[in-house]
Amino acid sequence: MATFLYRLGRGAFRRRRFVALVWVALLFAAGFGAASASAPTSGSFSIPGTEAQKAFDLLDQRFPGMAADGATARIVIKAPAGEKVDSPAVKDQVNKIVSDLKNGAGKEQISSVADPYEAKAVSQDGSTAYVSVKYTVSGMELKDPTRDALKESGDAAKASGLTVEIGGDALMAAPDTGSGEIIGIAIAAIVLVITFGSLIAAGLPLVTALIGVGIGVSSITALASVLDLGSTTSTLAMMIGLAVGIDYALFIVSRYRAELAEGRERDEAAGRAAGTAGSAVVFAGLTVVIALVGLAVVNIPMLTKMGFAAAGTVVIAVLVALTLVPAMLGFAGKKVLPAGTKSKLFGKGKGNGKDAPAGTEAKPNGGTRWARFVLRRPVMVLLVGVIGLGAIAIPASKLEMGLPDDGAQPVSTTQRQAYDLLSEGFGPGFNGPLMVVVDGDKALAEKTADRIKGLEGVVAVTPPTTNEAGDASVITVIPKDRPSSVETENLVHTIREGSGDDVLVTGATAMNIDFSQKMNDALLPYLALVVGLAFLLLMLVFRSILVPLKAALGFLLSVVAALGAVVAVFQWGWLGSLFGVEQTGPIMSMMPIFMVGVVFGLAMDYEVFLVTRMREAYVHGERPGQAVVTGFRYSARVVVAAAVIMIAVFSGFIGASEQMVKMIGFGLAVAVFFDAFVVRMAIVPAVLALLGHKAWWLPKWLDRILPNVDVEGESLRKHLEASSPQDPDKDRELIKV
Repeated sequence: MATFLYRLGRGAFRRRRFVALVWVALLFAAGFGAASASAPTSGSFSIPGTEAQKAFDLLDQRFPGMAADGATARIVIKAPAGEKVDSPAVKDQVNKIVSDLKNGAGKEQISSVADPYEAKAVSQDGSTAYVSVKYTVSGMELKDPTRDALKESGDAAKASGLTVEIGGDALMAAPDTGSGEIIGIAIAAIVLVITFGSLIAAGLPLVTALIGVGIGVSSITALASVLDLGSTTSTLAMMIGLAVGIDYALFIVSRYRAELAEGRERDEAAGRAAGTAGSAVVFAGLTVVIALVGLAVVNIPMLTKMGFAAAGTVVIAVLVALTLVPAMLGFAGKKVLPAGTKSKLFGKGKGNGKDAPAGTEAKPNGGTRWARFVLRRPVMVLLVGVIGLGAIAIPASKLEMGLPDDGAQPVSTTQRQAYDLLSEGFGPGFNGPLMVVVDGDKALAEKTADRIKGLEGVVAVTPPTTNEAGDASVITVIPKDRPSSVETENLVHTIREGSGDDVLVTGATAMNIDFSQKMNDALLPYLALVVGLAFLLLMLVFRSILVPLKAALGFLLSVVAALGAVVAVFQWGWLGSLFGVEQTGPIMSMMPIFMVGVVFGLAMDYEVFLVTRMREAYVHGERPGQAVVTGFRYSARVVVAAAVIMIAVFSGFIGASEQMVKMIGFGLAVAVFFDAFVVRMAIVPAVLALLGHKAWWLPKWLDRILPNVDVEGESLRKHLEASSPQDPDKDRELIKV
């Protein structure tokens, strides 16, 4: 493979204009498709095989016009202090809201609008009322005029002095990530300038990464309506694609500069960079793709689509690194190097490497000094790293999972204010009513309703609503506690356990509970699949059993520590104000499995890039300890820069208004920090120092079975040595400088 990538990189360098034109054309084509497509929506949400989903399916059959899974909204009206919502003036404003919704824009998508006075949706103290709106389609299918009519429905009432706030999934919109990702990119640019000492070299990974992300995200936007991709899908694809895109380009450019320092011609250096660092990029990308595509085992369509979309963006990032980056290096010329090295390396056909930008300085660099320190004290470094991460991981033992509701929205939003008004006026449970579906006659439904009334934690139970055929009924149950509370979850389980197969509990709250349970059940199988496949992949790369095992165990330690940090901040509220956490609560259900998938792939990036250079040195005859030092001398600075860049990109999403995006950004940033700086830079060299030659042991029978992928480029080196004496100037490009 190294030989193929060498030819690919060298060819891209020589035909740089054509390669650049192809990528620019792809960017414009994807952009045109995105501009022509309808805006991305919130995406449909279904959980096959769960009781809540079975109940929705049953409602579709027995109540065809009900649109049980349609969007809902609640317009909460509160009278000024000292007034009641049943006063004539307030009633006029409330009736106007109801009339405007029934007869205004988007009425064709409205199933029902409940008058609060007829529906008894007035609080006991008479200060608050709410208008329930039911739509025939899901929130993702609502048209803009329909959503705008909902937002504007209370404007006149507000002008008259009433407090009007709107909640519900009908207001779902694309998450606002703020300007955080711009700050992350700016930090990445600063890190690249410091690392390379050249604006051109620093800008190259940014430009190529942005082109790759632009193509990936634009393609997702263009296909959003066709494939039912939610707006969060493109956000996560951008987050991951930008991080790996910069990192992969960074490794190629760094290796290219190192090859120039060895005296290679520019096209030869580009080819060798693609053949060596490019091989590591391919396998690092494969681990990320495996982790993301593996999300399909959870069998939740939304999560599967998110994984495939993000994996597609990673594949584009790999292709960009292998083709567009060498092409851009051809355009960059001598400006890719710091000022002090240009004349020496480009004034002649070859250089002597004394002024090389990477790894050849007269005194040991930081990576060399750190590696030697770890080799002198491996046990101490290992214990400090493991105990430190273990302590941070302790809060993970108290992990509570759920899905965020309007109560997790920022205090400034109308959804959150509507949530708080309902809680104050009616009780927290009104924000998450349960829907009990009875598959039987009315007598069974009434019996079920009577039984539920006697359960602890139930505030109210509505009389059964039976369909025309008389074979199915719906009962609405108002819990005492808020939707995301443990008490409400226990109530759902109590209703289900005390009923037969003909009584099903559904609704948004029950759906969230089932989603969390399904994520819990899928975590271990998913972990086994992803870690198992990646273990085999790393065994191919490193020709070792212990190195992949060490990589997997180190990852598990870092991801559990990251989950501990997430629990401490978002569930317990530690330092919550620092990260903009306005409401603590359960951790998003998909967070653990999503972190496992994404962080595992990203963690293996550093493992591959760092340990591949050690493996290369060991294969070429260096002793195990010296190979560790060599790997750090050439790779540590670049790995540190790559980690800082990735942390900066992920941290940028902490500024998002959407709690889910904020939590994912924080979790991924912390996980990368732990994995890169504690596991890969400290625990890995300590373990390798203790293992010695055993680290690279592989049974002979297994060595014969496994194909040789040659990531360290040994076959490429032999191929070049064999062909070089015959015609050293063959196909050499005359480069004008």
